[in-house]
Amino acid sequence: MSIERALISRSGSKCELCGSTNDLQSYEIPPDSDGSLDQTILLCDTCRTQIDQPDQVEPNHWRCLNDSMWSQIPAVQVMAWRMLNRLRAEGWPQDLLDMLYLDEETQRWAEATGEGLGDSETTQHVDSNGAVLEAGDTVTLIKDLNVKGANFTAKRGTAVRGISLVQDNPEHIEGRVNGQQIVILTKFVKKSN
Repeated sequence: MSIERALISRSGSKCELCGSTNDLQSYEIPPDSDGSLDQTILLCDTCRTQIDQPDQVEPNHWRCLNDSMWSQIPAVQVMAWRMLNRLRAEGWPQDLLDMLYLDEETQRWAEATGEGLGDSETTQHVDSNGAVLEAGDTVTLIKDLNVKGANFTAKRGTAVRGISLVQDNPEHIEGRVNGQQIVILTKFVKKSN
């Protein structure tokens, strides 16, 4: 069976990202596809064009990733992750990225082009109001937080002094509450003056 036929069978004759049934073609996942079924997906012309030509991306077309990112096919997951990263400035894709889980091997594959990684050095930790957080800042909790494993609730209004930033996740900071070092989501704090 040819790759094209196998893709049509696997996808039900639909684009594996947006579900369109028009102008379908196989697409080998860059950068190092070996042309196998596992490293190829079936795409419509619209998806293919926008993937290959980032200047022609229409963000609303990619709302389809809300469904296709849950595919059990790693190649589809990889392309969904890459497009969500490319569109993360739109706002809504970041919410989907926060929900998307890729196993380690698939995550490495998704990151193989370097897309979505170049901005990691410029990524900033920001509080619930958008203020930039820095190591050593004092923040105030804006919500009661149940601290897992420590059997206490960090109360709203609690000041957390001398925070540290979690380098690989801009949504996490660390600080001491009730003598315990805990990880806190930045969306639940505001920077103190």
